[in-house]
Amino acid sequence: MAAACRDQPVAGVPPLPNAPPVPSEDPAKAVLASAEEPLPDQKAQAHAFVPERVHGQGTAMGTHVAFAAYTTPKTDARKTRAAFDAALEEFKRIEALMTTWRDSEVTRINAAAGKSAVKVSPETFDVIREAVHTSEISEGTFDITFHTLHGLWKFDEDLDPHPPSDKDVKARLPFVGYRHIKLDANEQTVMLAKEKTQIGLGGIAKGYAVDMAAKVLEKAGLASFFVQAGGDLLARGRKPDGTEWQAGIRDPRGPEGKFFATLPLSDHAFSTAGDYERAYVASGKRYHHIIDPRTGQPAMACRSVTIWAPTALLADEIDDAVFILGPEKGMKLVESLEGVGAVIVDAKNNVGISKRLQGKLQLVGVPSDGI
Repeated sequence: MAAACRDQPVAGVPPLPNAPPVPSEDPAKAVLASAEEPLPDQKAQAHAFVPERVHGQGTAMGTHVAFAAYTTPKTDARKTRAAFDAALEEFKRIEALMTTWRDSEVTRINAAAGKSAVKVSPETFDVIREAVHTSEISEGTFDITFHTLHGLWKFDEDLDPHPPSDKDVKARLPFVGYRHIKLDANEQTVMLAKEKTQIGLGGIAKGYAVDMAAKVLEKAGLASFFVQAGGDLLARGRKPDGTEWQAGIRDPRGPEGKFFATLPLSDHAFSTAGDYERAYVASGKRYHHIIDPRTGQPAMACRSVTIWAPTALLADEIDDAVFILGPEKGMKLVESLEGVGAVIVDAKNNVGISKRLQGKLQLVGVPSDGI
């Protein structure tokens, strides 16, 4: 997992599901309370509301989804779990709209490539329009038409540690490019101008789903919670003790669960793009799933990029763009976006921290080296 929300900003803290229990009362006070009749104010205190931490999890969009929240006077543990169930269903609803693995609005757009425009829902249209905008501001490094290369590189269940030939990659590159996407806001249609062009929303839809799931939890009355889907995470509010949620940044070359830094989160999102999740090493070179759409090859300027942003959608799309742009251009893009920060581990294992995160980020180690 690329990112994990944590209760304490130190290395070696157990993963989210093993959060510490709410501290119990002082045993001495408990003994005294049993020996004496409480005064009126003590009775009121005994019945005072104590927030309970509740966890939930599930699977959607091809990844593990996790929730945690503190109960409120109006939203008890039962209602909180029901809210988690509703939020998980929101993930699945969005997945049904935007997946490329089965019939969806996106697969219909792809099927009509080079032939006709396809009318889509407002949500799908807005996500695609946002993706195109990000392509425009990132020199085309974030580009949902990367899906045109699907099948050449195999990093999923079909993992094949053999890179495709340069000839096969170059044959598809003319059909890659966000300018092949034609949007009609009035008709709310999407058309792919070239027949062999295909789109995939894997680099943005999950972030959008995290944002929408958070809205479900807010509507249910929760004010302190987090939603995590793989490497995409959003935290809302603070914990009852006033502290912020904590997210750990994984060591790109370390074992799973090892973090080199932590970042406090409150009403902000967090997303990490790394070259370690879906990858293989062949002939002494690492190949991974973050493909530079300009070359059709895995981007090699970074090892991991973590983005801190106001929304999970923005964090999700910007981390890939920065990863492909590299540390210098990538950091310039980050600094140009309001409320956005970044932690970059470049190809030489140097750590770069954006201005907005200086003083917030807590380094707890040094990233390991390796291929």
